[in-house]
This record gives sequence, C-alpha cells and structure tokens, in this order.
Amino acid sequence: MAHILIMPRQGNTVESCIIGSWRVKEGDPVTAETTVCDVETDKAAFEVPAGAAGIVLKILHAAGDDVPVLQPIAVIGQAGEAYAEALATAGGGEASPLAPPTSGSATPLSGGQPPATPPVPDAALPQSGFASPRARGLAAREAVSLAGLAGSGPEGRVIERDVRAALAGRPPLTQAAKAVADSGAVPEIGTGLGGRVTTADLGGTAPVPHVAQTVVTDLGEGAITETPIKGIRKVIADRMMKSLAESAQLTLNGQTSAVRMRELRARMKAAGEDVGLGAVTVNDLILFAVSRVLPLYPFMNAHKSGETIRTFERVHLGVAVDTPRGLLVPVIRNANLLSLRQISAEAKRLAKAAQDGTAKPDELSGSTFTVTNLGSLGITSFTPILNVPEVAILGVNAIEPRPVETADGGYTFEPHIGFSLTINHQVVDGAPGARFLKTLCEAVRDIDLWLAR
Repeated sequence: MAHILIMPRQGNTVESCIIGSWRVKEGDPVTAETTVCDVETDKAAFEVPAGAAGIVLKILHAAGDDVPVLQPIAVIGQAGEAYAEALATAGGGEASPLAPPTSGSATPLSGGQPPATPPVPDAALPQSGFASPRARGLAAREAVSLAGLAGSGPEGRVIERDVRAALAGRPPLTQAAKAVADSGAVPEIGTGLGGRVTTADLGGTAPVPHVAQTVVTDLGEGAITETPIKGIRKVIADRMMKSLAESAQLTLNGQTSAVRMRELRARMKAAGEDVGLGAVTVNDLILFAVSRVLPLYPFMNAHKSGETIRTFERVHLGVAVDTPRGLLVPVIRNANLLSLRQISAEAKRLAKAAQDGTAKPDELSGSTFTVTNLGSLGITSFTPILNVPEVAILGVNAIEPRPVETADGGYTFEPHIGFSLTINHQVVDGAPGARFLKTLCEAVRDIDLWLAR
C-alpha cells in the first residue's frame, strides 16, 4: 500500500506551511529517514522526512505552494504502483484518517494565503440577478457555480445564504478537487473520506501550479532583475498589509536620558564573569523596563480580536529579529516574571534560533507586545507597524547627544535614546498611550532604580 506523505503540523498555531524546495524528484528511491523537502511557515523552516521506504510516485505540490497542514504533498510506494488509488482511498487531498473532514478550506495563520481556488467568471452569474461580494467570495472558495443559482436577496440577488444552501445539498470536496471542479456535474457522493469528492471522482488530477522564476533582462541600460514575490516574502508582505488595513495606527515619539543606562551597562561589563551580567545589552535593559511598565498599563498588553479586547496579566514580549528569511518575532514568555539576566539570556537564545531557522513555531507566536530596535543601525525615528492582533509596538531608536539645560542656565549635551510607540487607536487613545510612553521613558532614565524595585 502506497504511503501518503502529509504536510506535518508545526505547532498548535500553524495551519499551513510553504514548500521551500524539493530535495527529491518523482522516481527517486527514498528511505523512511530521507529528507524529501524543506517547508517553512512565516516564522521557521523544517525538514520533512519521507516516513516510508520506496519510490517517490507523485509530488502533489510545487515549491512555493502554501499547503494546509495534514494535506497530502507526495505519494511514496513501490515502482509501478498506482498513486491515484492511494489518494482516492485517503480522500484525494484529505489530510489523514485522524483529521475530520471539513467543508471549508483551511485558512493559514499570520497572514498566510489559503490555497487558491478558481475565480468565478462574470459570465457565470445567474441571469435572474447578481451576486453579493460575500456570495462571490464563498462561491469561489468552495467551487460553487453561480450559474442558475436562485437568489433570495433583493431583486433576485444571490447572497451568501443561497450559496450555503447550495453547499448543504452537495457533498464536500477535497481541496484538490475544488481546484479542478468546473460548473458541471459533481457526483452525489465521493470516494474519499466521509464521502468527500476527490479529483479522481471528477476525472481529473490536481494541477501543479507554475512556479515563477527570477527573470533578468538587459534593455541596453544595464540588467533588470524581476523576482516574483512568493513564499515567506509574500506571507510577510500580506501580513503587513493586513495590519495596516485592519487597525488605526498612530505613532507617538519620545526620548529620555541614557546616561544612567550607559553607566550601568559599563559597570556590568566590568564586573567580571562571576556576576554574570557582562552580556547584558542596552536592548536587554529596555526589554526589562518594558516588562515592568506594561503591567501598570494593562490596556497596552492586549489583543484586539474582532469586536473583543483581550487583556493579559502576564507579558509575553515579542522581539523583532532580522533574519536571512525576513522579519521574525520570537517571544519571551512571562517576561514580567523574569530577572534581567534571564531576559537577556532568553532574548539571545531566541534570536539565534530565529536566525538559524531552528526556532519552534510556538516560540514564534503568542506575543502580547512587541519591541523592535533599529537604533543599532543609526535610525533616530521610525514608524513601527503593529504586530496584529497586538494593540501596541515599541520602536527603539539610536542614542544621540541632545542639549540639556544646566542649573546655571547654560546647556550641556547628554546622550538620549528615542522611542517610537505605535498604538491601535481603535483600542488605545493618544493620551493613555502617551502616559505609558512617559512612564517607560522615566523607567529607562532611572533603570538602576527600577532594577532595585
């Protein structure tokens, strides 16, 4: 019996993964331990072993595809074995006998895109009326033809309720079957799990999407390179647009003296290995200050989910990390309960794991507030984008000299550090956000006192 390799679930919060590259091709022999492909979420990369010895009979998805977890990605069996029969037995795109069938497509977390389904052409609209946007969207996702569908909306308009009624009278389709379903006949019952209709039932096979390649052209004025936005870069791009589209973002800027913070860090570095604080950085001190100030302003340590605000007692601090794969946000759990030394060690451990691609999915999700630092690159002010569903994110700017008035009326220069705080104005008003930023600036200015609290 052929072995169906499924997209593994990478943590409880991951609903889809992108196939980064295939290390094998159809016809290659493999053992159970052979790595057949690399997959990645918007947060981390993983290797997928074959899970069984045999021949790679069929690769079901191309590199770059975003595939829901527990969905088939390849079939491994013996030479000459029919892979289509194994797929039909398992549901032709269904995850596994352990995964209950669903009538809807899986939606990836963190801005991932659901598997593509064919759009419904305008010509397919019923002659008796037109369809609402929600009806069109549902019909496209579920491969339901709008042609001839009776509308119950105003003037015969097809609304979402009509599409759902059509779905209730039709057997569920596997994701692969939706991709090839046309407006024609769908059998009353499929051969897949729970009676699901498979591609075999439709007389077709799942399409292998075309993977766009980088193109270099020269028009006589130097080379022009065109690279498609795909994979993790596309996930990050979509997530950023989603953040801006779904929240009212306002950025507040402030600054404070960095004299005591610099002096404290210098003393820690000079204290020797026995003290164990020589590796503490300026960013670690800021993370500590944030973890202590947030509990005083619980509305900042929150999520906005639809029409609900969820406030957290504990601080799960996200730390933005620049990696070769793009921006990742590992999470320091229960930061408000950790010492400075513990926060420093955990921040370094998570940053290294994110950069190496070894961080676990659960280490890269669940933050309640995020800190992103561009100060080390000399940036003096910027506008951080919210890490939705969080309601606030703190940007750390460079330390630079600023004039300070002295007791005799003159001026001197002191190092100051700047902060850029972006809030979701749907949840946090400007004045409360400003009070949080003011307290944070005071905590950083007097960081030695806050450490003694």
